[in-house]
Parts: sequence; C-alpha cells; structure tokens
Amino acid sequence: MARATTHHVCSACGHESAKWHGRCPGCEEWGALVEEAKPVAQPAPVGRAGAGRGRALTPVPLGQVEAPRVARLRTGIGELDRVLGGGLVPGSLVLLGGSPGIGKSTIVTSALGNIAASGRPALYVSGEESAAQVRLRAERLGAAALAVPIVAETDLDAVVATIEAERPDVCVVDSVQVLHASGLTGAPGSVGQVREVAGRLMRVAKTCGVAVVLVGHVTKEGALAGPRVLEHLVDCVLSFEGERERTYRTLRALKNRFGSTNEAGVFEMRDEGLVEVEDASARFVAEATPRAPGSAILCSMEGSRPLLVEVQALVAPTELVPPRRMANGIDRNRLALVLAVLARHAGISIGAADVFVSVAGGVRVDEPGADLAVALAVASAAKGVPLGSGERPLAAFGEIGLTGELRHAAHPDRRLAEAAKFGLSDVLHPGPSLPDLGAALRAGIDRFAGRQRAA
Repeated sequence: MARATTHHVCSACGHESAKWHGRCPGCEEWGALVEEAKPVAQPAPVGRAGAGRGRALTPVPLGQVEAPRVARLRTGIGELDRVLGGGLVPGSLVLLGGSPGIGKSTIVTSALGNIAASGRPALYVSGEESAAQVRLRAERLGAAALAVPIVAETDLDAVVATIEAERPDVCVVDSVQVLHASGLTGAPGSVGQVREVAGRLMRVAKTCGVAVVLVGHVTKEGALAGPRVLEHLVDCVLSFEGERERTYRTLRALKNRFGSTNEAGVFEMRDEGLVEVEDASARFVAEATPRAPGSAILCSMEGSRPLLVEVQALVAPTELVPPRRMANGIDRNRLALVLAVLARHAGISIGAADVFVSVAGGVRVDEPGADLAVALAVASAAKGVPLGSGERPLAAFGEIGLTGELRHAAHPDRRLAEAAKFGLSDVLHPGPSLPDLGAALRAGIDRFAGRQRAA
C-alpha cells in the first residue's frame, strides 16, 4: 500500500494528524487542521562518526560579510519604483494585494510592458483570465503591454517549469490563490495550497534570480487573504487601496526588506490605465470647498513626502440611540478618541448628533497627525462656522492627547513648506502659541465667529 505523502497540521498549535478532523485533537480548535505535504526524510549516513548530526558551521562577523550591490529592475512607473525602494530586486518575491477591480492587474501589466520595452525578458502568468481576456485589457495600455509574453495556466508544476525554461527577469503570477499544487488534495486557495505554491515560487525565484510578483486577494475586512505565513515568506508586501467609484488609488508598502515601509504612491485611474499623480496636493486643494463649515485642509505625510488633503465633517441632530459615527478615510477608533476629547476638554458635546467624517478624494490617512484637522472640522460643523478667514479652508496638523494637549507631529517643516507652496499661510500646528485643543479652537473657530459678529 502506497504511503501517504500528505498530513494535516493544526495552524493554531502545530498538532499533526494523518487524517483531517473538524476539531484539532491537540488544542480543540475548530477548523484549524490544514493539509500539507510531508517533508521527505533524508537517510542518515551509516558508518561515520557523528552519524545523523549536521555539519558544524563557522560563524562570520557581519563586518566581514560581502554584500554586493545588486542593480534594481526599474518598472518605468516612478511611483511604483519609489514604493519598492528604487525598483524590483532580482530574486525577490513581492506580494501585491488589493480589492477586486482596484487596478492590480492593470499596474503589473503596465510595469511588465515597460520592462519588456527596455529589452529585458518578462513573463505574465495568468490563472484567473485567459490570454484573450488579458489582451483586451492590454490593448488600452499601449503597444508596450502587447509585447509581454503570457501563459494561462493554473498547474504549479507547469508554471515552475516555464519559469526555469524561460528565465525572465520579472515574472507576474496573477494570482497566487488560483495556482494548484498536484501533491496536495486541497482546493486552490486553501491554506495548504497557498503555502505550498508560495514556497515553490520562492525557491525558483532565489535559484534563478527571477523577481516574482504575486497578485493576491483580500478578505472582506481588507486584509490579505491566505495564511499569515505568506506575508512572512515574501520579501515585500504592497497594498493597493482606494475605492472603485473614485479615480484615486494609493499604493503602500506594508513590508519591504529592501526599502522603507513609509513610502506611498498615488495613482489615478483613467481610460488609458493607471496614471501617476506626482503632485496630488494640487488636485485636492483645488477641489476643496473654501469658507464652508466642516471643511479643513490636513497637512499629512505619506511616507517621505507631504500631502495636502481635505477633511470634511457633518454634524446632524438625530433621534437614534446611539447616534451614528461614520468615518471614511480615517480610523473609526481614532475618530471616537477625537470626539471624546472634544466633549471633555473643549466643551463641544455632540452626544445627540450623528457625526460623519470623510477624507475627500478617496485617500486614506492613518497617521496621528490628522487628529487636529479632524477635531477642527467636527467643531466647525457643530457650530456652523467656517474655519479661518481667507478664501481657502484653514490648514492644520498635530496629534491630540487624551488630556487635550497638542503633541508634536513628524516633519513639521515639510508640511509647512507644502502648505506655503499653495498659498496656505495660516496653518495651525503644535507649538508654544498653540499648546492645547482649546487654543486651537479659539484660533480657528472663535476668532472667525468674532469677526463675523463684529462685521
């Protein structure tokens, strides 16, 4: 009788079982057993001293380790290269995740077209679409995208053999959840299948020096689908964010072994594909609504570059208990913190009103320096008084503490320079003249309300 080549391992406690159980016998966790390939046992050498033991290695000080500089592969898309840290590293494994229809296949097809146009070999492996379907998308991206070689295959063995035979500089696998390893019986996309597929592709990438880009799905919550080990296995994790109804897209690096994780790229979806937005601040400031209650300009930082975005707030009376708190583009928990500080330390109680806060343009801001702009926008909407006194909304940045104090935000000089570039000279930020939230409200709202009453 043939021996089983697979076994089931609990993803919670590591318990191994020859067959699948609905409940793990080790930790009693439901649905935790996943199928994996059995490791091949190597026979120990016979008749030698120290049989079965590994060979001792000689440690080397890090200062004596040779680290040759490897030339990166430019994709021809400036925003993508900057987020990657200068381009793709040969032999690296990159995971690109995002919601359906966000533009993942579009951006990798454009990048492969630029690489093929520069004379470097490239390969597109499509598992979700046929070659004819990919061609329809590539036709609107230009002639360079039509020159990219493509294979439509879901069998992992055939894909690995093709990569080893073609030896491209860059290979895109779209997507990792549809490839199937014949050694496992699980369905494509299961935990065991994704782990095996990623491991095989990592080995061929390191062996052949091929930069492999894996396109991945996301869950309903927006996190990357598949086992957590997939993110630990790859060298770089990129997240493509945005709303399909909006034209703007944001590319962020969640993990990067060869560059910074603080960079972000901004794109705009057009008929001809994704277009880089090199000066996004100009777009957002031009679309801002001046002299309107509930509107403020946030001087935020996206990685190493400043970005001006508009924060809008709406406060409306409601009879619902509890009232609604809706946040779009910022963390909902952060909004709850700002509302609590406003009620406790600024005397703006909105417990009987619905509060809606949105970052215009479909951009998501995750930094704590957005607290002050959110607080000013909400207070302005609650009082029905615009911020500032000029033709443009007031600009602000700064973190708010639980005791109502304003705390320092990173790179204030870059934020102020970006605001001055677009004529926003009146910027509220933490400093000796603005120690707490109350002083900020007096400078932004009460000052303008007093001028209105005087007029």
